[in-house]
Amino acid sequence: MASNYTGLGVQLMTTGEKAGTWGTLTNTNWNIMEQISGGYVSIALNTTGATTLAVSDGAATDANQVAHKVMNFTAALGGNVTVTIPLDVQNVYIIKNSTTEAFSVEFKYVSGSGSSVTWASGDRGTKIVYATANDGTNPDIVDATSAFVTATSTTTLSNKTLTAPKFADGGFIADANGLEALVFGAASTAVNEFKITNAATGSGPILSAISTSTTDSNIDINVTPLGTGNVNLLADTVQCGDLNAAVTVTSNGTGDLILNTNNGSSSSDITITDAANGDITFTNNGTGKVKFNDAAYNPEATLTDAATVTWDAQAEPIAQVTLTDNRNMGAPSNGVAGQFISLLVIQDAGGTNTLTWNAVFEFPAETAPVLTTTGDLADLFVFRYHNSKWLQVGATLALTVA
Repeated sequence: MASNYTGLGVQLMTTGEKAGTWGTLTNTNWNIMEQISGGYVSIALNTTGATTLAVSDGAATDANQVAHKVMNFTAALGGNVTVTIPLDVQNVYIIKNSTTEAFSVEFKYVSGSGSSVTWASGDRGTKIVYATANDGTNPDIVDATSAFVTATSTTTLSNKTLTAPKFADGGFIADANGLEALVFGAASTAVNEFKITNAATGSGPILSAISTSTTDSNIDINVTPLGTGNVNLLADTVQCGDLNAAVTVTSNGTGDLILNTNNGSSSSDITITDAANGDITFTNNGTGKVKFNDAAYNPEATLTDAATVTWDAQAEPIAQVTLTDNRNMGAPSNGVAGQFISLLVIQDAGGTNTLTWNAVFEFPAETAPVLTTTGDLADLFVFRYHNSKWLQVGATLALTVA
């Protein structure tokens, strides 16, 4: 009697046939079942056109290609190709496309208009597919890869906890269009990293620096634009400071610190010069003014009473000195053209002390005012610097200051 076979080559023996060979045939069938459940076969495809996967009835060999669960397609393709299976085959396959050259591979039933699965040109991925044979005319080949996470799959992970996912140097998290949104760089011995912490109502999320190192306790956060790009903080108010600590805003390196508006367009600015003895410069735009809505002052400095009184015009522009004897007034240091300085000269309780002015002080008619000699009274002098001279602007004498 003639035997029947399944679509995958398993022999179906009829009662009364194959006398004396049932053991051998059953063993062969079990070997075919092993192929169906997990057997591997490498299949060299035709380089163009179609390749029909072979069914070898009753054979547990690589020749029975459709019975193998795992397939590896190879070939240096010369065009887009198809791989077909018979209409009566139903199976689940894990298929790796190892072909080369820039052509597509389509896996389908030998005939009918059912669906198929295609590796696009350049796709060398592995797919999990199943052949349905859902009807005898137009059976489908279905791609089930999306139901599994694979090396090349596009998978939506919902409510999954990622404990320690790894990104290659330059690896990225993509946006909905598959474009790079967040790129990760790697250091060879990284111990310092970002921590992002969310927050409850009324508080802002936190971006902080943390460390797994036992030596690093103070870690910067570096924001580095590309080229001449800027760091833009799109907020109406930018707050600085750590728990009421004093705040320092500084340049990184030897550049000056410039404060202006609208990227310097039609703006006044304040420039802090990076240099020893550097200036702080207020530059108004157009007819703009430097406006103080409240008091602005130089703290009064007390000069040391000595045979020659010394005066730093830069550090002590507003000063006082109490005379306890006849004294000389030395030339003020660090004067700048246009600068105003003021000195209050106070007599001690005994009075009668004189003050001889250095030649850099210029008085009207080349004559210095005579100091008040009454004890505890004071004389006030104001000078303006010009051409290495301190020109008297005004003097008010015999002031009660105690």
